[in-house]
Parts: sequence; structure tokens; C-alpha cells
Amino acid sequence: MDDELKKTADERFEAALAEAGARDPRDFYRERLRELKARDEEAYLTGVRHYEETLIPRVASGDADPMEAWEAFGLRIAELTADGRTVEIDRTGLAAAYEPPSDPDTLVLHLPSDRKEKAILVSLPADLSSAQRATYDLLVRGKQTLEG
Repeated sequence: MDDELKKTADERFEAALAEAGARDPRDFYRERLRELKARDEEAYLTGVRHYEETLIPRVASGDADPMEAWEAFGLRIAELTADGRTVEIDRTGLAAAYEPPSDPDTLVLHLPSDRKEKAILVSLPADLSSAQRATYDLLVRGKQTLEG
């Protein structure tokens, strides 16, 4: 991958994050890719190809909104990980079908069809409401008790 292209894409994304006051999802996606690599090498390679051949060139060239492109990448990684459906959780805790691009205040989760698997984070607001925090803790982290 061209280092200059990656640098340009990173700069555009970081500027978009700062402007939106949004949380940087790249650490979440890196972790998901590491898990995917251990679980399914072919799916992992598909995700890496998407990153190198689609995400970075589109963001660097300005052909895609950086926030939307990264969210789409997160969704792609989630879909490569497990079949399922994707939902948005608003600040009140109400879930709705995911409609890209999401509002920066919504929590976006991919819910695997296999109910034994945890939800996969797609997008996390900068500041979770208490309802979103409870949803995240239960579905993503598997926590069943509230911290006091």
C-alpha cells in the first residue's frame, strides 16, 4: 500500500473525526480484524483487501465521506465475522434497523444470527447514554450486572 495514500486518508479521517467530535473506531476494527484472522483467514484477507483497495483510496481521493467510509468498513468486517442483522440504538435505548450513514449519537451493532455470539460493534458515539451503555455492556461485553 502506498504510504502517501494512507497518510492522506488518515489525515482526512482525523479531520472529519475532529469536526464531528466523534470517537475514533480504528482500534475496534483492528481488534475485530485480529479476531477474524484467527477465526477465518479468507474472511480476514477479504477485509484487508477492502481496506487497501476500497477504503483508503476512496477516502484519500475525496470520493467518499471519511466517516461514512469507515463506518461501512466496520460493517463489512462485522458481516465477514457473522451472518446477522445490523441495528442502531438511539440515546433512549430504542433499536431500529440500520440505515447508513448513522447519526453520530447512535450506537450501531451487528447482531449475529447465532444468539450464542456477542454483538459486534460497528459504530460507537463519543458519549454513550445510560441506555446505550447498558446495551453495549450486555450485548457486546456480555456483562449482566450493572456497575454502581
